[in-house]
Amino acid sequence: MHITLEADYAVRIIERLTIHPEIQDAKTISNATKIPLRFSLKILRNLVSSKIIKSYKGSKGGYTLNKKPNEITLKEVIEAVEGPYFISRCLNDNYCCEHTYCKIYHVYDTISDIVRNELNKFTFDMLIDDKIS
Repeated sequence: MHITLEADYAVRIIERLTIHPEIQDAKTISNATKIPLRFSLKILRNLVSSKIIKSYKGSKGGYTLNKKPNEITLKEVIEAVEGPYFISRCLNDNYCCEHTYCKIYHVYDTISDIVRNELNKFTFDMLIDDKIS
């Protein structure tokens, strides 16, 4: 199990905007984070839709955080691009297996809750201020 490339890129973008809070255009963000521009634009749209960042139109437009770094969690950013975190697809309502009762479902659900809770503990102010031990 691993975090997808898209989620990793979203975390990098939010980290960049946390460290450099001024309005930045997509190309600047893309170059600074080494994320292809096209992929950056897709992720930026998701982050704007999730209200984690805000966008500004026009020649001086770009992106900034919409919340304070201590209000943005890793879980929120990852789920903004990936949807709800599950360790297994069987926990997703759109997936249905033929089992009416499955013990492993409950194990996966417990593990997913633990991971979501842990991701929710880490905010971007903690990440940039090196408050994580």
